Amino acid sequence: MRYLKTTVCAVALMLCSTSAFARDLVMNANTSDPAQKLAMEELIADFEAAYPEIDVKFNLYDHEAFKVAMRNFLVSDAPDLITWNAGNRMKVFVDLGLLEDVSDVWQAEGLHEAMPAVVSASSVEGKQYGVPYAYYAWGFYYRKDLFEQAGITSTPTTWEEFLEVGAKLNAAGITPITIGTKDLWPTAGWFDFLNMRINGGEFHAQLMDGKVAYTDERVKRVFEKWAELVSADFFVENHPGYSFQEALPFMNQGKSAMYLLAPFIVSMFPDDVREQVEWFPFPVIDPAVGIYEDAPTDSFHIPKNATNKEDARLFLAFAAQADVQTKTAATLDMLPPNINASVKDDRFAQGGFAQLGQANGIMQFYDRDTDPALAKVGMEGFQEFMQNPDRIDAILQRIEAERERIYGAL
Repeated sequence: MRYLKTTVCAVALMLCSTSAFARDLVMNANTSDPAQKLAMEELIADFEAAYPEIDVKFNLYDHEAFKVAMRNFLVSDAPDLITWNAGNRMKVFVDLGLLEDVSDVWQAEGLHEAMPAVVSASSVEGKQYGVPYAYYAWGFYYRKDLFEQAGITSTPTTWEEFLEVGAKLNAAGITPITIGTKDLWPTAGWFDFLNMRINGGEFHAQLMDGKVAYTDERVKRVFEKWAELVSADFFVENHPGYSFQEALPFMNQGKSAMYLLAPFIVSMFPDDVREQVEWFPFPVIDPAVGIYEDAPTDSFHIPKNATNKEDARLFLAFAAQADVQTKTAATLDMLPPNINASVKDDRFAQGGFAQLGQANGIMQFYDRDTDPALAKVGMEGFQEFMQNPDRIDAILQRIEAERERIYGAL
């Protein structure tokens, strides 16, 4: 069933006329990067073409400025729509009573069936509070010419093969992995994948929800596996001094072969380097736990205090359509959550789409899945561990103290 602009009021499916719709629909967005800005402008233009009686007022914020302003405008001067993130970042505002329940949009548009991978990330206690418009798969971006130079003929699929690849690269004078941890968050990708590959998705979700202690032996096993890479000199030196962008030249200059990151890195490679870059998913460590992936999801939400919720629901329904998501995701160099959408003919997009399609489940990302304060302490600990793995017990005790402060004793 579609939301009909001339006959159906979105929230209650009651008959009404187009004159009931307010003309202005105000959207506050954090999509300030060039591709994001273009994708939103195209989406808004297409929506206004479909609904010419609605005029979208597009307020664009820098990412960090948006985070600061968001808590204020959701309370005092709420727009009708916002862009934000699924998962715990959404749940924080749901728990504060600041986001609208849009389960009716999901039901009317058949989104549970059309977007099965992101239902959980969009839900709190069985109700949906946002509609995802794009997501993306994390994985290893690597230079195939450097692999060939080191005598590597295939990408690793298991942990043992991954260790062998790293050893061959080191022997060839190439640092296996570049990373910039000054930003902290790149470390979280490593923790997420190691934990999901060793302990599985359910355990990872419980840890993110504060239901497992960081001093648990299962968590410690994650760091023991991580330490295998640190002790084998897999990572570039002095990584805390580099942002994620500042670590990229190691790969561009042929000094490092791999980077565990998201698709937004692709546009940052120079053309000659990009021709040599390929992608592979994080290797399997324990086949028995299944395959779980990090797939951060961007979504639209309606503030609880919005004034034009009817048109906002029309926008959510429009943005969820398969053809619309095909276009939006392609502009963003991301993937469409709607399984009926198409993925552009690009080796990175196709690889990520295939990997997410066979996953047993997806998570958002460490700092999107757990409490923000805990995420900060956790990522500080991850960065410290990568420099001093012998401090693991003290690091985990410190993270656990923050978990207990926020979630309580177990």
